[in-house]
Amino acid sequence: MKIGIIGTGNMGRILAEALIDGNAVSPSSMMITNRTLTKALEIQKIYPGLSVGKNAEEVAENADAIFVCVKPHHVLGVLETINPVLTKDKCIISITSPISVEQIESKVDCSVMRIIPSITNRALAGVSLFSIGTRCTTEWREALFTLFKKVSVPLEIEENVTRVASDIVSCGPAFFSHLVQSFIDAAVKETEIDKETATKLSSEMLIGLGELLSQSHYTLQTLQEKVSVKGGITGEGINVLENETGDMFEKIFQATHKKFAKELKKIEEQFGP
Repeated sequence: MKIGIIGTGNMGRILAEALIDGNAVSPSSMMITNRTLTKALEIQKIYPGLSVGKNAEEVAENADAIFVCVKPHHVLGVLETINPVLTKDKCIISITSPISVEQIESKVDCSVMRIIPSITNRALAGVSLFSIGTRCTTEWREALFTLFKKVSVPLEIEENVTRVASDIVSCGPAFFSHLVQSFIDAAVKETEIDKETATKLSSEMLIGLGELLSQSHYTLQTLQEKVSVKGGITGEGINVLENETGDMFEKIFQATHKKFAKELKKIEEQFGP
C-alpha cells in the first residue's frame, strides 16, 4: 500500500513520522507534499527513502491511501485539485473534525474515511479516532485499522461525539500540559524547589502514572483511593482541587463546542449542508 500525505504541518508531520517509526510503512512506500515544499523536504532529510511530490495531484496519483492534512478551509480546494486522478480503488482520509465523511463523499467517488490523530501517536501511543464513509470498502477499513494499530489504539466513533472525543484525544494533551505547567510554576513560587527539578519530577510522575494505567494496576478512581489516605496530606490537596476546579472543565467543553459550531458553519458554506 502506497501512502500519500498532503500537508506536512504539525499533524501531517507527526503522522508521517509515527507511521514510519512505528514500522507501519516504509519510507519508500510514502510520498508527501506541502504548499511550502521546504517543510516536506525537511522530513525527507530524516527519512531519505521517502518521496516528495511537487504538488497534491502528484501525491494523489501515486498513492493508494491519501491523507489530507490541511486546514479545514483548504480541504475542498485540495479535493477539487486531486479529483481528476482519484480512481475508485483509492481511499481519501481527512484528519480534520469539522468535515464529515459524508461531505467528502459528496465530492469524490472513492472510499472515504476520517481519522483524527493525536500528538500522542508520535510516541506510538494514544487513540486515533475513526469515522467510516458509507462507500468505504471493508478492505480499506481493515487495512487502515491494521496500519494504525502500529501507532495507536484505533477507535471508531459516531458523528455526534466527534468534537468531544477529539477534545479528549487530540486537545487533551495540550490541556493537561497547561495544567501541569501551572502545577510546576506554583511549586516554584510557593516553595524552595527550582523549576528544572520541579519539571523533572512532574514529568517522571506523569510517565509513571501513564504506566500504572497502561498496565492496569489501577483505575483513575482506585489510584486516588490508594494515594489519598483519609485525613492525610494528599486528601488536603484533593479538597482544594474539588473546591477550586468547580465547573472549569464544563467551560472548556462549552468553549470548544462553540468554536466547533463556527467551524461547521464555515464548512457548510463551502460544501453545502
